[in-house]
Amino acid sequence: MAHTVLVVTALEDVTADWVIAALNERGVPVVRVDPADVGPRLAFGFRLGVDEPAWSGPLRTGSRDVDLGEIGAVYHRRPTPYGAGFAQLPSQQRAFAAAEARHGLGGVLHDLCSARYVNHPAAVARAEFKPGQLRRFVDLGLRIPTTLVTNDVVAAREFAETHAPVVCKSFRGLPTGEDGRAGAIWTQRVHSDDFDDSLSVTAHLFQAEVPKVGDVRITVVGGRVFAQRTTAPSGTLDWRCGDWNDLSHAPVVVPSAVETALHRYLAASDLVFGCFDFALTGDGSSPEDWWAIECNPNGQWGWLPDAPAITEAFADILSTEGIGSS
Repeated sequence: MAHTVLVVTALEDVTADWVIAALNERGVPVVRVDPADVGPRLAFGFRLGVDEPAWSGPLRTGSRDVDLGEIGAVYHRRPTPYGAGFAQLPSQQRAFAAAEARHGLGGVLHDLCSARYVNHPAAVARAEFKPGQLRRFVDLGLRIPTTLVTNDVVAAREFAETHAPVVCKSFRGLPTGEDGRAGAIWTQRVHSDDFDDSLSVTAHLFQAEVPKVGDVRITVVGGRVFAQRTTAPSGTLDWRCGDWNDLSHAPVVVPSAVETALHRYLAASDLVFGCFDFALTGDGSSPEDWWAIECNPNGQWGWLPDAPAITEAFADILSTEGIGSS
């Protein structure tokens, strides 16, 4: 019998739905779980001892049961935060219950030694810091924009004057607001006279603007590489902020030196999958045309034209027997 794939994600996750459908077509057993459902909809009894050196025992959802020993792969997507399952409790109790669930249930689900994680949440957490990403890109020989991370207004002004034109980017997206909706801060051009002492309140990311002719999203799943060039209307700095119907997409060949660097990046980061963003300054035939911007270790890819092929790549890597841990 094929090993079971555990899909850890929220109820509404179209991307996970596609991967699960592909696994179902292959006859691969799948159990979907959202850890925030701890309670009547999610029960467990995990054991470990001298005679049981790996975690075992049942994980019971509202529709499926699985023993941990049957799980050969974990697709860790975007589960609901643990605290959401305890919203009815007073704040101190809510924080305690959420922490206990995360360290108990989450601690076991993060320690299945016979399973491949795509990706392991600890590896994702380590790889989400943009400063570390940029430093690794440089180590691997990739080009990056000259970058400043600062909360010092003098340093920011000097950088903007020396490297003009300069752009400002956020490290993370906006958190969910009181209305339950998340947001985004787009990349924007800045000038030295834009800055005042309020800049000291938090960290800022400034980069020399790359004179790009297009953007490339490279999705790497195991050994497979999918690259799409995105072209926005002329003058658009951040293609995400406009009308996506105005965007054009086309497959692009990644230079071998760049592709090798991406595989090395994932291996060094203990990642099986990553979404890389590049700015393109030429026709793409030379590695010198490719400027590494970031790697999202749990990125979205469902909007890309090659999403069906990426779906199958995920199904391939999750259903492969004898994969061991990653």
